[in-house]
Amino acid sequence: MENPLLELQEYDNLVQALKKEKGPLQVTGTLDSQKVHLMYELGEETGVPWKLVVTYDDTRAKEIYDDFRNFTKQVWLYPAKDLLFYSADIHGNLMTRQRIAVLKHLMEEKGGIIVTTMDGLMDHLLPLQFLKEQAITVESGQVIDLDLWRQRLTAMGYERMAQVDGMGQFSIRGGIIDIFPLTEDVPFRIELWDDEVDSIRTFDLESQRSVEQLDEVTIYPAAEVVLDKTQLDAGIARLRKEEKTYEKALRDQHKPEEAHRIHSIIEELSDGLEEGWKIGGLDAYIRYFCPDTVSFLEYFPRGESVVYLDEPARLREKGETVELEFRESMVHRLEKGYLLPGQTELLYPVAEVLARLQKPHTVMLTGLDQKLPGMKINHKFSIDVKNVNSYQNSFEILIKDLTRWKKEGYRVILLSASRTRASRLASDLREYDLRAYCPDGGEDAGDREPAAHSKVKPGEIMVTYGSLHRGFEYPLLKFVFITEGDMFGAEKKKKRRKKTNYQGKAIQSFSELSVGDYVVHEEHGLGIYKGIEKVERDKVIKDYIKIEYGDGGNLYLPATRLESIQKYAGADAKKPKLNKLGGSEWNKTKTRVKGAVQEIARDLVKLYAARQEKNGFQYGRDTVWQNEFEELFPYDETDDQMDAIDAVKADMESRRIMDRLICGDVGYGKTEVALRAAFKAVQDSKQVVYLVPTTILAQQHYNTFVQRMKDFPVRVDMLSRFCTPARQKKTLEDLRKGMVDIVIGTHRVLSKDLQFKDLGLLIIDEEQRFGVAHKEKIKQLKENVDVLTLTATPIPRTLHMSLAGIRDMSVLEEPPVDRTPIQTYVMEYNEEMVREAINRELARNGQVYYVYNRVTDIDDVAGRIQALVPEAVVTFAHGQMREHELERIMADFINGEIDVLVSTTIIETGLDIPNANTMIIHDADRMGLSQLYQLRGRVGRSNRTSYAFLMYRRDKLLREEAEKRLQAIREFTELGSGIKIAMRDLEIRGAGNVLGAEQHGHMEAVGYDLYCKMLNEAVLALKGEMPEEDSYETVVECDIDAYIPAAYIKNEYQKLDIYKRISAIETEEEYMDMQDELMDRFGDISRSVANLLMIAALRALAHKAYVTEVMVNRQEVRLLMYQKARIQVDKIPELVQSFKGDLKLVPGEVPSFHYVDRRNKNQDSLAMVEKAKEILKGLCGLRL
Repeated sequence: MENPLLELQEYDNLVQALKKEKGPLQVTGTLDSQKVHLMYELGEETGVPWKLVVTYDDTRAKEIYDDFRNFTKQVWLYPAKDLLFYSADIHGNLMTRQRIAVLKHLMEEKGGIIVTTMDGLMDHLLPLQFLKEQAITVESGQVIDLDLWRQRLTAMGYERMAQVDGMGQFSIRGGIIDIFPLTEDVPFRIELWDDEVDSIRTFDLESQRSVEQLDEVTIYPAAEVVLDKTQLDAGIARLRKEEKTYEKALRDQHKPEEAHRIHSIIEELSDGLEEGWKIGGLDAYIRYFCPDTVSFLEYFPRGESVVYLDEPARLREKGETVELEFRESMVHRLEKGYLLPGQTELLYPVAEVLARLQKPHTVMLTGLDQKLPGMKINHKFSIDVKNVNSYQNSFEILIKDLTRWKKEGYRVILLSASRTRASRLASDLREYDLRAYCPDGGEDAGDREPAAHSKVKPGEIMVTYGSLHRGFEYPLLKFVFITEGDMFGAEKKKKRRKKTNYQGKAIQSFSELSVGDYVVHEEHGLGIYKGIEKVERDKVIKDYIKIEYGDGGNLYLPATRLESIQKYAGADAKKPKLNKLGGSEWNKTKTRVKGAVQEIARDLVKLYAARQEKNGFQYGRDTVWQNEFEELFPYDETDDQMDAIDAVKADMESRRIMDRLICGDVGYGKTEVALRAAFKAVQDSKQVVYLVPTTILAQQHYNTFVQRMKDFPVRVDMLSRFCTPARQKKTLEDLRKGMVDIVIGTHRVLSKDLQFKDLGLLIIDEEQRFGVAHKEKIKQLKENVDVLTLTATPIPRTLHMSLAGIRDMSVLEEPPVDRTPIQTYVMEYNEEMVREAINRELARNGQVYYVYNRVTDIDDVAGRIQALVPEAVVTFAHGQMREHELERIMADFINGEIDVLVSTTIIETGLDIPNANTMIIHDADRMGLSQLYQLRGRVGRSNRTSYAFLMYRRDKLLREEAEKRLQAIREFTELGSGIKIAMRDLEIRGAGNVLGAEQHGHMEAVGYDLYCKMLNEAVLALKGEMPEEDSYETVVECDIDAYIPAAYIKNEYQKLDIYKRISAIETEEEYMDMQDELMDRFGDISRSVANLLMIAALRALAHKAYVTEVMVNRQEVRLLMYQKARIQVDKIPELVQSFKGDLKLVPGEVPSFHYVDRRNKNQDSLAMVEKAKEILKGLCGLRL
């Protein structure tokens, strides 16, 4: 795309002035996206490698960044640190990640554009050169000292784990180093041969398997403050010295409490640093460790960079606000003894930053020709620009303008966000005899820079791919840019690719088993897991798992037979009763549960069959309106959401009656699925009922529905206590006549006086909150109506499988795009912080949740907060209030009349208040993880950054313990990662809801996993898919060493997991796969592990041949057969003969084969194992 600006004399002068570095220069008349166009062209023209764009707030920075993406790929966003809550013990590493990525580009690339905000220039950083020296580059063939690396990585802010499952972690297992740098999308695995690098590959977090080979990688620090030993020691000395003087000063002012506070804070910090367990969180003390810090500005050397200032007056204003906020907070904290005086210098003063910005290579962009007091300007240029008016979907006015422009010989460029739409648009315009053409020509032009090719001639319109926030025109040049946003109103967000950092899944089989956990063995019942022990029998070593039972009896299980034990999980954390070994009570329990399970399976299958037989209403294909309606959804659907929507539509278009359950976490877009289904039903003139548990939710969904359907002739009504009787009566009347299409309401819609003209679809929201009586009523409603049920309680995977055939389910597990992750801070309770957090949220007109979980003194707490922030409206709410009162408060909060809501955890249920973006949780350490997770899901429901502060009280806790507890909370900072444990107890609750109460008791009795296993078997048996004879076990006894040595897999979880997976091997393919995985993850396989794999493969083969026991020693093989084995008996003699008399069939109660090798003296059993394989393969050939 040619640069129209070249035709402007003014622009030419500007370029010359900038080339000669005559700045600071001011350019006036510039507007929104046109600023970006100007900055981009100027940068290209002057040929300077680095451009730094400074703007006034995060949203604007994001806009500028998006617009730049339209012209070039070399642009990065550098977010400013949050200076206030710096001293939090822990914050999410998302911010650090973005910042370090920018530093990485600065070190590696030759040039580019970096967009940041004023406060991004105000904090102190380490010199770039110093950070460059900290990065480690690894290439094949290099020699590595492991101990040195371990220290080095820890110093760089990486955290050592047994297995890498998130960013900023590393693990060392034998000669394999796994590391996940913040700057990468995937983790690396470096394998050593002795001490030299043998290979470097990327691997997948989920499966821990390698993906592709690399030649070299560079590992950047995982923290912004990386120090070496000398700096550390010097810094600690400085800290202690200043602490002494300040502590004395405080004591002299008679402030013993504050003096003690500062003393203990610094003491703990320095001890931690010396012992080496406290690494992160030094940012607040950077001045002590590295006196020669620099500002971000100094990363851009003169002569190689241009600095653009977007609206300098607003920059100054922003800087001053930040500085003021920081000063005030520092003064308070100093007085209270939370900090040292030296820490208040964390910020470069605004005046200093601005002075540094006024350089010969600075360009200031302003919209108006305004005086900039206190800023020196050498030359002023002015460019004439107009914003394009917004056409808001009115195509006629657009055509009128385009025709006028064509007459006047304007050059017009229309930007469209998708290539297909671009060519469609061009052909639409040609019908109005406008000369429009689309150079992208539909073929994949993705590799070219967007909008950067052919020229436009006067009077022509070029429609091309690209997107800017606002269109603009240069009247003097007769040049116009129009964006899709101008033509059709606000654009939809572009599809983002799936996030790569996978969020971890529910507990994997054994990964979470630790010594002392309860386990359930299918034969012997409930015991306590005591760890892995090596036992030697007849000179053969094997690993055994020790389980302790009720009467002090111990059960030793070969580690290869793990398939019969599961971790016990009940819904409450109460201790289960242990069974006795060999007692009869376990069998009684099992039989009882089995009966119950068969009963529920029978009901389920019956229900399913009945539903299959009846025919439901068959809906038509999607209409044009349906597509338009779906286009209006302002976000991107996640993949899970699309799958769910497609499934629902397929159900509606088929003959069957739909009964689908959609499970997904709060805010994962279940409502959108319901909206589309409802709209589809209305298209075929059916009526829809949307049933919700509370009046407030009814109101909320009503608003959503009305909002989304406003452009279509669909009538939505609401029935709940909030409606006047007159209105209710009218709604009932119209429902009977069929004039209302969709009715949304609480259980009021179940009452007798409600009649429908033609009900087609019933949608039940938050199913788990309706009682049995309601469910009965619903059942009568839904005789042959399609039903869509939404629930937020995750339905466990295992249960999901057994129910899968009976009830159709869609699970939404992928968080929606454009949710800004929540900035989570963990800190001790301190009123300063609370005050600042609330003030900051109110300053951006938001609202705050303050969670306090004791009803007794919640009003005192509300009073205390009111005293901290006198100007805010503070109210409290809890579950023991009368329902009406509670609803009134909630409604006020939703309408924004309350600033701070102090409440108990009742808010965890399903309210959606996009304006509440800060949550403070009091005594967070007393809550369960799942509760915290649910609570945290209540903020961050819009695109503003939201904050969650988890406060805990400083008790005289042991250090380790405090660390551990924070560790758990800490895993939370990324959306959805600390949820493994939470998932578990939520799942169990969820299972209780799906199955009903009496089943819940049975589940407690045998533990959750075994229950699911039994249910699954019962369902399969009833559906006739499960042959009875499959219930025999195969055991292999073989006298060779088969175990996993401790040196090979050190971590016990992982070892158990691998044992369990080896014991589950069923085919040759799985055997090879396991072998690959072991080599990939843990290095070369040792003899004993190879034997373990071999025996597993043998066992699988034997099972296939109906053999229950295989015994192998040096000279003989014995195979015991299963009595009901289905093999061709008449062929057995043939098989026996083929082994030339060495193989005998021993008939009897349990027939067996016996093979003896009389010819050779074997050194070990390996030869016999091969023989056993041969015989088994022969037997497999005889299967019926």
